[in-house]
Amino acid sequence: MEKHFTKIANWVAHMAGLPPTFAVCCLIIVIWAASGPLFGFSDTWQLVINTGTTIITFLMVFLIQNTQNRDGAAIQAKLDELIRVSRAHNHFIGIEHLTESEVEEIRDKCERAAKRHDEQVAAMAAKKAVAQKKKHAA
Repeated sequence: MEKHFTKIANWVAHMAGLPPTFAVCCLIIVIWAASGPLFGFSDTWQLVINTGTTIITFLMVFLIQNTQNRDGAAIQAKLDELIRVSRAHNHFIGIEHLTESEVEEIRDKCERAAKRHDEQVAAMAAKKAVAQKKKHAA
């Protein structure tokens, strides 16, 4: 059942993102709007488009969320594997399961470490430039 749902969700998400799908939806709206005078802009005429768009939107929310969840999990698994096989810290694997404040704390820590690293690189570059200048002056 899960594989069947995934296959359908992928297909619907793919089809929904195609330009012809958008064009067909625009055509439906134009036809509906043009038919307004024919139906006297009645409540039923309005109800048709409102009901149709509401049903489609309701179903698409779940399909798109399913697709986003799977994409996010796949990307996270790929990132975890890159962390695992690299010199990066393995404690970053699985941080997506932490609370928002815990992730924010880790992000702040990483940003401070990156800033310290940048300052060290800049200091080393400045020392090297001074040494090069002295070498050329001599």
